[in-house]
Amino acid sequence: MSSKPQALASTGPMRAFASNSKKVATELLEVNQSLMEFNKFLTEYYKQLTETWNEAQKKVSLKAPDVPQDVEQIEAFKRIWIDIFDNDFTELFDSKKFGENYGKLVSKELELTKHWNNIVNVILQSANLPSKEEIDEVYKELHALKKRVIKLEIELKKKKVSEKNEK
Repeated sequence: MSSKPQALASTGPMRAFASNSKKVATELLEVNQSLMEFNKFLTEYYKQLTETWNEAQKKVSLKAPDVPQDVEQIEAFKRIWIDIFDNDFTELFDSKKFGENYGKLVSKELELTKHWNNIVNVILQSANLPSKEEIDEVYKELHALKKRVIKLEIELKKKKVSEKNEK
């Protein structure tokens, strides 16, 4: 083993990781860009929710009595609050602006997930470990084999019962 630090990158899994570090760096740059865009859409999402909440609350304040005195006034206040908030938020969720922003938000979230999965796959590959997709494939095959074994066990029991009944 060499006393030089750069020699560490040329042995074992570190060698593979060093050769794949460019992929990780590229993915991290793309993650950073996607994260900035995601945050922009997330900020707009919460801005729209907050504005709608504030407007609905103002409408409730104008329409409802100041301090409910009895059960009837409390129930009336609840109905007013529910109706106004239901209408305002339904209007928000049905708006084109909200739908476009929410679609972009979800799209960026999926993009971030894709980048993180790519980074994880590079690291797993560098460590000579199976990727998530390979593990998922093994789980699917295990599930199929379990179902097949259960089916064969049921058929075997039926066969034993029919043989027992024939005797």
